[in-house]
Amino acid sequence: MTKKFGRLALHMWTIDTTPLAAALDAARQAGFDAVELRRTDFKRCFDAGMSNKQVLDLIRNSGIPVGVLGVEYGWLFASGDESKRLFTVFRESCENAVALGCDTLISAPGPIAGPISDAIPYLRRAGEIAGEYGLRLAIEFNSQHPVLNTLAVLRELIDGAKQKNCGYLIDTYHFARSGAGGRGFESVPAEQIICFQYSDVSATPVAGVARPTDRLPPGKGIVQWREVLGLLAEKGYTGYLSYEAPNPAQWARSPYDVAREGVDLTRSLIRDAVPSYAV
Repeated sequence: MTKKFGRLALHMWTIDTTPLAAALDAARQAGFDAVELRRTDFKRCFDAGMSNKQVLDLIRNSGIPVGVLGVEYGWLFASGDESKRLFTVFRESCENAVALGCDTLISAPGPIAGPISDAIPYLRRAGEIAGEYGLRLAIEFNSQHPVLNTLAVLRELIDGAKQKNCGYLIDTYHFARSGAGGRGFESVPAEQIICFQYSDVSATPVAGVARPTDRLPPGKGIVQWREVLGLLAEKGYTGYLSYEAPNPAQWARSPYDVAREGVDLTRSLIRDAVPSYAV
């Protein structure tokens, strides 16, 4: 597929309660260009008795590409045996990405916290491993994480690691909640924006939750979509726009309806923000 602005991917958390085969089908039928898979999607299949090869075959036979692959979180701050385990899983995810024709990995900080100075060498190591497989690695901050919760802290981490294949994940939900909504990522070098995830934010978002699931479909909250999408287009971003809107209200609906609504709403917002946009 030609790389151009506006390619859409469906993040599986958006339809989290849907079995993987049906979730992939919903994304394909809705018109998404690709999907974003998580390590959780693999683990659930493993728990159901499937081998890694069987999971890969299921995904490849679905008829929709994998644009982004998430790794298991926590490796940025873990130590000891847990660090060894997470980096073993990280390498497995690299192998799966290559097998699926996916060139982009993403990671959030996860449940563990610690000094950013301790996380820098771990990111450097992850970047080196990803580089062995020809992959790029995008890191996001979580506005509710105790440490990695702002663009400034994320910049300190990425600049410290000095890995050319490591860069930024821009997430509209966390940027808005951290106070960096709209054109708040203007200072991020275009070449370092590796991934973009999006959902809308309520005017009264849930508080005190590490992984909030109150995210809304685009255009249903307070995100400044013209500014966000306009700036992303100005920067020449051609990676996937990954729709990540976990919410129990979404999970109670048909995944096919949720996916179709996501495509329709997103394309409408892009057309409004970027007049030159064409599907």
